[in-house]
Amino acid sequence: MEAQLIKYMGTRKTMEGNTAYVFVINGRQTEVKESNLKQHPGCYEALPASVKTKITENRKWIMKL
Repeated sequence: MEAQLIKYMGTRKTMEGNTAYVFVINGRQTEVKESNLKQHPGCYEALPASVKTKITENRKWIMKL
């Protein structure tokens, strides 16, 4: 299996108001919703620590509901 080159580019809001994380994976731009990060191996690991912290805080908040 060939190694994937993944680069985090930033975030954007979807039309539904959700956050999408923008990556360049092997030269192709890809948007991944937070709930789908596990389906894209390597993407979560490519996120900066500040974004990972925000995701963790969001998950804690949702669990309180």
